[in-house]
Parts: sequence; structure tokens; C-alpha cells
Amino acid sequence: MRLPLIAKILGLLIMLFSLTMLPPLGIALLFEDGQWERFLHGLGIVFFGGLLLWLPFRGVTGDLRIRDGFLITTLFWVALSVAGSIPFYLSSNAPYTYVDSLFEAVSGLTTTGATVIIGIDTLPESMLWYRQQLQWLGGMGIIVLAVAILPMLGIGGMQLYRAEVPGPVKDNKLTPRIGETAKALWYIYLALTIACALAYWAAGMSWFDAIGHSFSTIAIGGFSTHDASIGHYNSSLIEMIAVVFMIIAGANFALHFMAFRNRSLSAYGQDPEFRFYFTILAVVSLITIAVLIGTATLDPYNAVFKGIFQVVSIATTTGFGAADFSQWPLMLPFMLFILAFMGGCVGSTGGGLKVMRVLLIYRQGSREIKRLLHPNAVIPVKLGNRPVSDRVLQSVWGFFSVYMFMFVAMLVILLATGLDQVTAWTAVASAMNNLGPGLGDVAYHYGGLNDVAKWVLCFAMLLGRLEVFTLLVLLTPAFWRR
Repeated sequence: MRLPLIAKILGLLIMLFSLTMLPPLGIALLFEDGQWERFLHGLGIVFFGGLLLWLPFRGVTGDLRIRDGFLITTLFWVALSVAGSIPFYLSSNAPYTYVDSLFEAVSGLTTTGATVIIGIDTLPESMLWYRQQLQWLGGMGIIVLAVAILPMLGIGGMQLYRAEVPGPVKDNKLTPRIGETAKALWYIYLALTIACALAYWAAGMSWFDAIGHSFSTIAIGGFSTHDASIGHYNSSLIEMIAVVFMIIAGANFALHFMAFRNRSLSAYGQDPEFRFYFTILAVVSLITIAVLIGTATLDPYNAVFKGIFQVVSIATTTGFGAADFSQWPLMLPFMLFILAFMGGCVGSTGGGLKVMRVLLIYRQGSREIKRLLHPNAVIPVKLGNRPVSDRVLQSVWGFFSVYMFMFVAMLVILLATGLDQVTAWTAVASAMNNLGPGLGDVAYHYGGLNDVAKWVLCFAMLLGRLEVFTLLVLLTPAFWRR
């Protein structure tokens, strides 16, 4: 590994991140909420921290290797989380301890949406904007943005792309050059954000809330400018707009690129992952509506709109709330949390295991059942008309095994800190799947958890965001051997 080159790149990226504090600084001046000095100080601290890291190695040149890509990706997310926590810690409007500040920043950047803040409605406008902006930046992955910028600095980015973009088919590129691929993804991301903001504004949100919620909707984040989340507006139209854009953001962005390039929606219908994703959302929505009506929990009108909204919100790991689903019949919250493990599609801003992996696990399970009946038959696992190699299937099972092992390990730690089973189970599930809301003591916020639990959940959020292996590979002795 070339540690001087890694330090140089990390310093550059941290300095670039410091510039993201300019928009909330502008909002603070616009609304005169008294927070501009916090963001100015935060910008200075982060910028000079990156400068000190970059300056000694500014003349270093060379190519990145795959190990360097993993290390930079992980270190950058950790460094970003620390940098992002500074405005929270400096804020005079909330009694933030450092672990609370870090938790909020990690939750935002990993698009988890879990919060330790009580009284979001009373926060200054600049802090509200900053929370939403963190999710928007983290949604697509600031590393992907850096991949578009680094080539201009003479640094290749393919290794970073492989480390950051999730899924068993992640080596497919939309354009011949990796920098152009990253730019194409960001153009789509920006266009969807603008469209979502305009739709929210037309439906009755203020311009500030419309932009803020478009940030967290397209990022599949779930942060809101109100304690009651989307339920604050009590508007079925706003809820359905959110549903449409959550479904879009939970789909593979490569499909959006192909649909735009070909001026056709056929790519969605031909993609087996998207078909499975949409079918699951539809079926679970119908089950939820039927249960809500059948148990008289909600009247038919609200059962349809609230049911569809909460299914899509939890399944895509967005985490918005339009109703207190923790008070619904017990099978529904449990079913929705299980669904959150599936998460969004490969190449989306969603969390979870990813739909592709769940689909492959399902099809391999079906194949094993058929093999019991026909032991000598050759039965390939297919996606569309193409067989999936055993190597891909093995990697999917390996990922699932490690994912579940880490889930159980962190669950045991949280139980050891004194949390009850429901709180601990849903808190770990929510953090690893980058979901946000939980049940029990974390149904509304995470502020009441002990510090050890918050540190563990910060690790869980990063683990989920970095697709487990990207982070865990650094903990193996083999990674550090020459």
C-alpha cells in the first residue's frame, strides 16, 4: 500500500468536504438564526485538518491499487463522519455530547436517518438544512463524486469505484470512462432531486421543506425537518409523491441511465431485479392494507394511503413516517422490519442486503429443492435468460453469512448494555440496514440509549453503508501483509 498517496488523496477529499458547509452557512445568514459562526468554524477546522494531511505529501504521484481503494473508502467515511459531527458539537441549540454529534453525522452520511435529537421542529433552519444535506451527499456516495473529480487531479479512480458501488454485478459500467460514469450518476441524482423538490413544493410544502425532503427522499435517508416526519403535513398527495420518488430512488440507477439514454422504459420491465423489487412492494402493500382494514386499525381510505406509504418507506430503508406503525397489529411492524433487510436494488441509494442478493438466494434455494427431486439434473440459477456463475452465488452466500454473524454479534453487545430484546433487535437491524426508525425505546428517537450502544450503532451504520466486506477486510491480517 502507498500510504503517502492515500494520505494525499484523503487530505484533498476532506478539504473538498469542508466546502459543503458553505450552503448551511448561507442559510444561517438568510434566516438570521445565529448559527453562521458554527459553520464558519466547522469549515475552518475541517479544511485545515485536510490541508495538514495533504501538505506533506502534495508531490506524491502514482497509481492506486485495490487495497488502497478499500482503505481510502473506509478512512474517508470515518473522517467524513468525524468532520460532519463538528457543527453539531459546536451548536449552542442542543446539549450534544460528542457521541451524540457523531451519531447524528454518521446517521446522516450513511442515509440511515436515526436521530438522537428531540424537538426537531425547534432547531435553527441552518441545522435543519445541514442534516438534510448530509443525507443527500451520502446518498450517492461522496466517493463516487470524488471518482469524477480525481481524474482531473491525475489520480485514477477505478479501485474506489469497485470498493464503493455495491452488488454482485458492480463491475458493469455505464460509460467507457469511470469518471464519466460517476458524472452520469450524479446528473441523474441531481435531476431526480430537483423533480422531487418541485413536486413537493407544488403539493403544498414550503420551498425550504420541499428541498430538504427531496434531499432525504432521493438519498433514501429519512431525516425530516419536523418531528412528525411526512405525517406533519397530513396530506395523501405528499405521501404519494414520496412513494413514487422512494420507489425510483430504490431502483438501480443504471436502469434510470439506460431509460434516459434509450428514451424508453423497457429497461425496467426487462430487469429481473426490478420486477422482483416492484412485485414484493405490491404484494406486501396489499397484505398491509388488508390487515389494517380487517382489524379496523384504520379506515379504508387511510389504510390504503398510510399502508402503501409505510411499506415503501420501510422496504426501501428510507424511514419516513406518516403514521405510528409501531402501534399497528404486531405482525405488520415485524413484517416490515424483515422486509427492510431486503432493502433497495443494487446500484441504488437504499440500504439492506439488496434485492439482487435476496433474489439470488431465493432462486438458489428453489434450485436445491428441485435437486432433491432430480439429483442428477443440471439446473442453473438464472437472471433473465443468463445463468449466474457459482462464484457469484458463493459470494452472495458469503456476504449473507458475514452480515448475519455481525448482526448477531452486535445484538448480543446491545443486550449486554441493558437494552430489551425488541429495542436491541430493531436498533441493530435499523442501523445495519440504514433504515432509521425502530421499535421499543427507539421507536421515535435514539437519544435515550447509553453511549456504548450508540458507538456500536455508529459502527453498524458504517458497516451497512460500506457493504460489510469493505470495512471488515481492513480487520484481517492478510490485508496488511505485503
